Amino acid sequence: MFKGHPKGLIAAALANMGERFGFYTMMAILVLFLQAKFNLGETDAGLIYSVFYFSIYMLALVGGIVADRLKNFKGTILIGIITMMVGYLILAYPTPTPVPNQTLFLILSCFALFIIAFGNGLFKGNLQALVGQMYDDPKYDSKRDSGFQLFYMFINVGAVIAPFTAVGIRNWWLQHNGFEYDANLPALCHLKVDGTLTEQTSAAFTEAANNATINGTVENLGEFAREYLNVFTTGFHYAFGIAIGAMLISLVIYLMNRAKFPDVKAKAAAAQANGTTEIKMDPKEVKQRLYALFAVFGVVIFFWFSFHQNGLTLTYFAKHYTDLSAIKIHIGDLKIVGAELFQSVNPFFVVFLTPIIVGFFGYLRNKGIEPSTPKKIAIGMLIAALAYVVMAVGSADLPLLSEVKARGGLDDSLKVTPFLLIGTYLILTVAELFISPLGISFVSKVSPPQYQGIMQGLWLGATAVGNQLLFIGAIFYESIPIWATWTIFVVACLISMVAMLVMLKWLERVSK
Repeated sequence: MFKGHPKGLIAAALANMGERFGFYTMMAILVLFLQAKFNLGETDAGLIYSVFYFSIYMLALVGGIVADRLKNFKGTILIGIITMMVGYLILAYPTPTPVPNQTLFLILSCFALFIIAFGNGLFKGNLQALVGQMYDDPKYDSKRDSGFQLFYMFINVGAVIAPFTAVGIRNWWLQHNGFEYDANLPALCHLKVDGTLTEQTSAAFTEAANNATINGTVENLGEFAREYLNVFTTGFHYAFGIAIGAMLISLVIYLMNRAKFPDVKAKAAAAQANGTTEIKMDPKEVKQRLYALFAVFGVVIFFWFSFHQNGLTLTYFAKHYTDLSAIKIHIGDLKIVGAELFQSVNPFFVVFLTPIIVGFFGYLRNKGIEPSTPKKIAIGMLIAALAYVVMAVGSADLPLLSEVKARGGLDDSLKVTPFLLIGTYLILTVAELFISPLGISFVSKVSPPQYQGIMQGLWLGATAVGNQLLFIGAIFYESIPIWATWTIFVVACLISMVAMLVMLKWLERVSK
């Protein structure tokens, strides 16, 4: 699989795999943690989630500028790993719930998220730039696309395991304290603590509390509500702690293999010692390349706005409308069940499908009919639109979220099969493999040498803008029919596809 690729590719993928494990442990539970910990609604939790996701990718631009200025990609990446560990450490410390001072503890959590985002900004784009530099050698250039696809596959191995680990730790802590998992209970517990239960939700809370108590019926519902909330969110805190261990593994792998990565600073010094200078592109060519990159950056905003709903509205959908009882996993007495588990479906399909898609493109390359990278991206946009068509059709008969909350949650008999989300994630993953790794490859190939770090940062910056718009999905999710929410993402993806097709010949010419 790695035959004909640079030796440093495996080391870079493994170093990123540890970081991605920690990141996806957090992303699997973040929005649900914010709701359970601080009693936030879908829109408020979605706003924090989207700002955090925006910051992760936008700060990659800062990381790219730092690495380009210092010509020290490897040192910048190392500082990024350590910084992220500090942020995870703050989140992992178990604070009480219900929180004694909501504003203070929410600010502290947001501060930790900022530290993680800043560290990720120093790490993510610059590691991608290092991988791109490996393929600047002419003997590797023809395998640039497949190299980035393999890199993308390996970093998702950690992401497959992460949600199971996070849910397993949370549910283990619940069972250790005599409780069962119930996705609806945190919200109902907050209503009980606040004294805002209605007659209908009060009955739902009493039934859920008794069902979630392993050792008999509940005698004091108020005490139960506080204890369940505290145990539930403490389990989340412990899950964040697992991210620290994953980051340590990433750090060790990175340090052990650091010598295998390209050294831009050493290369420039050697060239100067030999009396040679770095080859500069013609200013007109530089300008054309930058225009092409900016055009692609603008288009993919719509894709990321749609695709990254997997951690927001699609997670809400798993919580409110999906029959979770159909996907229980037992490890001894431990029951691993939760809406968060769906976060492992996408990375699993990335790992499973990448060899197939790489092989398919290799077959087309050998036949001389492989689509260009820009054309692959346009096809990916169409595939993403089809995924949300599936969601819209599957959600056609579901009630508004406000009706679900008024009932205290839907009965399992009224919920949809988990295969609706699994099928959607399958289609979205195919779209992702046509867009994300190939987009990174396109940026690494088209970027002028002196702007490699900052261009990778801008690619992630475009992702950041799409992520900042995520909260719009949460607003629609709360206020309009569910099927109409998914239709908005269909339109967004189709707009992206049309824009890419309009620019296709120009982008193909520039990227030759």
